[in-house]
Amino acid sequence: MGASFLALLTFLLVVSNVQCNPNYGEALAKSLLFFQGQRSGRLPQDQQIKWRSNSALYDGHQANVDLSGGYYDAGDNVKFNFPMAFTTTMLSWGTIEYGKRMGPHIKEARVAIRWATDYLLKCATSTPGKLYVGVGDPNVDHKCWERPEDMDTARTVYWVSSKNPGSDVAAETAAALAAASIVFRKVDPTYSKMLLRTAQNVYQFALQYQGSYSDSLGSAACPFYCSYSGFKDELLWGAAWLFRATNGVKYYNLVKSLGFDDQPDIFSWDNKYAGAHVLLSRRALLNGDKNFDQYKQEAENFICKILPNNPSSSTQYTQGGLMYKLPDSNLQYVTSITYLLTTYSKYMAARKHTFNCGNVVVTPNTIRSVAKRQVDYILGENPLRMSYMVGFGPNFPKRIHHRGSSLPSVAAHPQSLGCQGGFDPFYHSSNPNPNILVGAIVGGPNQNDGFPDDRSDYSHSEPTTYINGAIVGPLAYFAGIP
Repeated sequence: MGASFLALLTFLLVVSNVQCNPNYGEALAKSLLFFQGQRSGRLPQDQQIKWRSNSALYDGHQANVDLSGGYYDAGDNVKFNFPMAFTTTMLSWGTIEYGKRMGPHIKEARVAIRWATDYLLKCATSTPGKLYVGVGDPNVDHKCWERPEDMDTARTVYWVSSKNPGSDVAAETAAALAAASIVFRKVDPTYSKMLLRTAQNVYQFALQYQGSYSDSLGSAACPFYCSYSGFKDELLWGAAWLFRATNGVKYYNLVKSLGFDDQPDIFSWDNKYAGAHVLLSRRALLNGDKNFDQYKQEAENFICKILPNNPSSSTQYTQGGLMYKLPDSNLQYVTSITYLLTTYSKYMAARKHTFNCGNVVVTPNTIRSVAKRQVDYILGENPLRMSYMVGFGPNFPKRIHHRGSSLPSVAAHPQSLGCQGGFDPFYHSSNPNPNILVGAIVGGPNQNDGFPDDRSDYSHSEPTTYINGAIVGPLAYFAGIP
């Protein structure tokens, strides 16, 4: 045990280029502000990101419904509900677990969640038998470089139904609405009940008409947000959230009937198994409920695959100490996995629980140190001294792959910029973006800790809602620790 533990300790010391802690409270505030930059629809009076204006006000008209609102997923102008719902679930989970540590920012967290849930409710209730799952043709949109305010591309409406099922997107929508219902339970009981009722209906639809939305939607979902892991993980995740929200035997039985399942070493908008295991393990750890020991074991197996320097680890780390999973938008995996690490360490600490990865004893502090290292790296403690959160610290990405940020605002340039209007001189320019999308976390550095800060390099320079949605919890966790 000694040698392995020392190796882990050495790793943590080597990578934590000892510095003052970043200002987690400031990072938390900015991570939430980012969502205002991604808003679709009619902007409210208190909008703080002023270079954005109203956009896509007539979304849904093609199908004679109002689907305005919600969020653009990344640097484009499409509303993809699959990642949007996951973002909402993660924002809600972060607020449930860490709301008390958010201080005044809990109000902003609720506003960010509600901007999504208001839209998801419309998608779920506008037409009986249909769940709307996206607006905007991604294949057409991705050929354009234009502000959301100028959009002149087809706002095609996509949906799933009993004939064209989408259990993955439906169950994720149910998870988002169920998680949000817990957030609003005390502050807006009426809204909370509506969220929960809708979550139950949407989950029933996911369960009754099983199939993948990728098969139903084809090129509107793939390769953008293809459900590569299938839909069983979402069915488990949705049932786990409905069980958390209702404590109902029905959902407990569903969770159990979905049985033993994959144990991946990743957690993302596509693959929810690890998240469901950590969520369900809470009952075993905090309530001592033996019926949930299976999920505790699965959560710990997952963490062993993540932690460095133990026999079960399957996770690569860069020389600078960043978890490295996949080349495209690696920080999405870092923030989602870091969320699970902080949350599991919090559950462990509450019960002074430890476990083993092979011959290495894992304490709450072991996990917390790895999680903190990831957050600190993102906020600037890395070989480039680059903060990967826009507007945080002295050195951050200036040329992010984001249409609204890279093009002059409507106030600065009132003339419309059509589909091709933004490429020259803006997209191809080496100048910094004219508008700072404060709080946006980009895809991040490569496996050698390098970052070119190049607008056209979208796999590293594009921000996404789900990167930010997952880091809100860990930022609140570290902001609230004295």
